[in-house]
Amino acid sequence: MNTTHISKFLSLVLRHKPQEINLQLDENGWANVDELITKAIKKKIPLHFELLEEIVETNDKKRFSFNEDLTKIRANQGHSINIDLALTSTEPPATLYHGTVLKFIEAIKENGLQKMSRQHVHLSTSITTATKVAERRGKAIILTVNCESMLQDGFVFYVSDNGVWLTDNVPSKYIQF
Repeated sequence: MNTTHISKFLSLVLRHKPQEINLQLDENGWANVDELITKAIKKKIPLHFELLEEIVETNDKKRFSFNEDLTKIRANQGHSINIDLALTSTEPPATLYHGTVLKFIEAIKENGLQKMSRQHVHLSTSITTATKVAERRGKAIILTVNCESMLQDGFVFYVSDNGVWLTDNVPSKYIQF
């Protein structure tokens, strides 16, 4: 089983469905590493600590983090389950980017960027990263978000441990199409 398959499994149980393996997450999304490994093995997922370490260190999107003593692991953002990442509001750069595809443009023009089933809208400092995110669904369209105006109007931003910018929503008036 390759690391991509294991990474997708980790995304599933740490971001969306811990109940798939009866995994307990605390209020901040942390799972006990030993419990995760034991329950993954019971589901025929050949997980071990060294593989977890490799995925945390080499995942190109830095999706996962360990706590300081490496006894707990969590996803850095993208949860569809209700957890508190204990993020601190942070002043964003003047401009951030969001990658999408053509089929969503009309809805975004009408309703802005919505978090949908996630806890936040995800934004990037990099056009390249926004493009990679969008290309999973088709030909990328990159939207430019005027964060400076949003901040002046009282919107709150956070940045996850892996550098993804998060906010509750982005009304269309702040988006350059």
